[in-house]
Amino acid sequence: MIKLIASDMDGTLLDSKMGISKDNATAIREAERLGIEFMVATGRAYTEAKPALDDAGIECAMITLNGAKVFDKAGNSLFTAGIDKKTTTEILDILDTHDVYFEVSTNKGIYSERQEKRIENFAAHIATTMPHLTYKVAIAMAAAHLSLLDITYIEDMRTLIQQPDIEVLKIIGFSMDGPKVLAPASTEIRQLNDLVVTSSAQNNIEVNHKNAQKGIAVAHVAKERGISEEEVMTIGDNFNDVSMLQWAGVSFAMGNAELEVKDHAKYITSTNLENGVGEAILRAIREDL
Repeated sequence: MIKLIASDMDGTLLDSKMGISKDNATAIREAERLGIEFMVATGRAYTEAKPALDDAGIECAMITLNGAKVFDKAGNSLFTAGIDKKTTTEILDILDTHDVYFEVSTNKGIYSERQEKRIENFAAHIATTMPHLTYKVAIAMAAAHLSLLDITYIEDMRTLIQQPDIEVLKIIGFSMDGPKVLAPASTEIRQLNDLVVTSSAQNNIEVNHKNAQKGIAVAHVAKERGISEEEVMTIGDNFNDVSMLQWAGVSFAMGNAELEVKDHAKYITSTNLENGVGEAILRAIREDL
């Protein structure tokens, strides 16, 4: 029987309104009633992930920034895997060379040099994950969503990261041109030491320390709780979810997941617009997966 469930958020737990549906929330509560712990494993920072959970009344442990920062249910930090400053500068140089807009997630929050690009690229992400929306609606949703998040706009990222109290946890790059631009940048970044490059959408790449992966973080949490991999269930839709889908004894890929991602999961559930997370949880309980 499963004892721990870890779910991705964007394209997985979240619906078309970037929230957690009633059906998904009900299934999560049923799992918790049965003594099964639920947690999220997301590429988002803590401040980006928490509002949707709060709105649904869900209090849980959180794997954030693809595993770079792990928090317990009370919001206390449990685990950190950051990128050193020299490597960070090299990554930013590569992204600038390829004209890739980037954001840097740190222990002090999220930083960006260009607000208009953030809205534009987040809108592209929304349009990709929810193709039924018009781009105009996606822009409006992006602007409204981002206004609620804690992000600091600065003039010089390289000066910021050299500050002694700043620890870089994740770098995310966006391009409207998708893999055409991002693939060459990813290839160069992968040649640097101790990094892992993944993505959560066609228009982004996410760079972390090699120890900051969802699979490693889920395994870390499970070990602390005395739970074996056979007793862990993971749910995801994109390439930054693959490590946890491969590791867990029970794994579900969303119906909207990338085809290659589905190959790494044991089961397939419905899409994020069809309460796929709730469906997977109830199936796992019903069939004692």
